[in-house]
Amino acid sequence: MSKAVEDLKKEHEAILFTLQILDKIVTLIGKRAAVSKEDMSDLINFLKEFADKCHHGKEEGILFPAMVSAGVPEKGGPIGVMLSEHVTGRKLISNMAAAISDNVDYNSFAKSAEEYIGLLRTHIHKENNILFPMAEKILSRTKLEEIYAGFEEHEEKVIGKGRHEQLHAMLGKLNEKYLT
Repeated sequence: MSKAVEDLKKEHEAILFTLQILDKIVTLIGKRAAVSKEDMSDLINFLKEFADKCHHGKEEGILFPAMVSAGVPEKGGPIGVMLSEHVTGRKLISNMAAAISDNVDYNSFAKSAEEYIGLLRTHIHKENNILFPMAEKILSRTKLEEIYAGFEEHEEKVIGKGRHEQLHAMLGKLNEKYLT
């Protein structure tokens, strides 16, 4: 497996872990248990910054264009589906943020969160099992190495040095609070 695909799959693991925490919060909301607005906000910010700006940014700005250049259609195929799902995910994140902007609307937050969780789990499965193997099949080893270098550059530019670690530390705290 190339470093580029390995990097994206590791990020998928972090996103899936985040979805477990989000799922637990949705369950607690369903039981009318107390859930911190700050924790919901932290998860939304993680999804905006890490999942969307960093991870989806790598795909949309680097991987997908390379695949299109290698002959994969941008519309009507797997890339078009992934791009559409990214847009849907952004809308659901926006809905979650709106649900906690002033007075917390727990039901609205939970509804959007459930949709987002389902969307992202399916989305990640498709990328890991269809899109990424396709990328490794059609792109040269040299191109995949260039893509990985682009990912490193993108991450530093978009979220900054050391931010990855801060985001994962925040997830660790939420893990202790909600999953352990």
